[in-house]
Amino acid sequence: MTGLRVLKGHGTGNDFVLLPDLDGQVELTDEMIAALCDRRRGIGADGILRVVRAEACDDPWSTGADYFMDYRNADGSFAEMCGNGIRVFARFLVEEGLADPAGMEIATRGGVRHVRRIDNGEYAVGMGEAVAVDTIASVMVGNRSYPATAVHVPNPHAVVFVTSVGAAGPLDRAPEVTPEHLFPEGVNVEFVEAIGPGHVSMRVHERGVGETMSCGTGACAVAWVTRRRSEAIDGPIRVDVPGGTLHVQESDGVLELIGPAVIVADGHLEADWLAAWT
Repeated sequence: MTGLRVLKGHGTGNDFVLLPDLDGQVELTDEMIAALCDRRRGIGADGILRVVRAEACDDPWSTGADYFMDYRNADGSFAEMCGNGIRVFARFLVEEGLADPAGMEIATRGGVRHVRRIDNGEYAVGMGEAVAVDTIASVMVGNRSYPATAVHVPNPHAVVFVTSVGAAGPLDRAPEVTPEHLFPEGVNVEFVEAIGPGHVSMRVHERGVGETMSCGTGACAVAWVTRRRSEAIDGPIRVDVPGGTLHVQESDGVLELIGPAVIVADGHLEADWLAAWT
């Protein structure tokens, strides 16, 4: 390969490398993904978004839409969905003239998602319904244990309410979550502080990445739990994350995530660098 186009983007600070691979020619390996996401020797990102036409992709989840979002965490592991990433993915499609900003369907490993650009330039994503886990989880950070609500949106999440988001301390290591059988493929852990009615802030440790500036599916999980803690909440829930603000609407149990999508740079990988990983 003589070169490969790459873009850098983010949604509320949750950042991604986009790889346009419309014809499905790029074979991503865990090693290549980790190298691209390396913040010192690569481009640096929380994950990779490979943009591929569904008809050119052999992933079983790629049906039902024109494009498939092949999302990988920074360590190369798969994730069902990425609420921040899909907005950046959608903005790329719109700016390339590949999709209608009024509405598009994007296939993901969590199902087909409807995305639309709204009047203020942000993007709204239909995230589907949350699936609750009946068992109460326990999250251990340092020497303190917190009860957590387990929910899939569709990524697995353990939502912990704390008096202050700083109570979790440095999230440089994955919190210990029990019972282990609840999340056989790992879990994202959100620490949530109530600010006011319909308004919370959160920090998150994402599986396969570490602490990130934001998590879209995590914000949805947090909003879902918040609404069920207080039936008086009406309207969208505001979720402040270290990288900005997201809003989550719910109608008949279906969640919609609203937030910004930013594309920062557009360029090419050097052929010599690429040759080392392909």
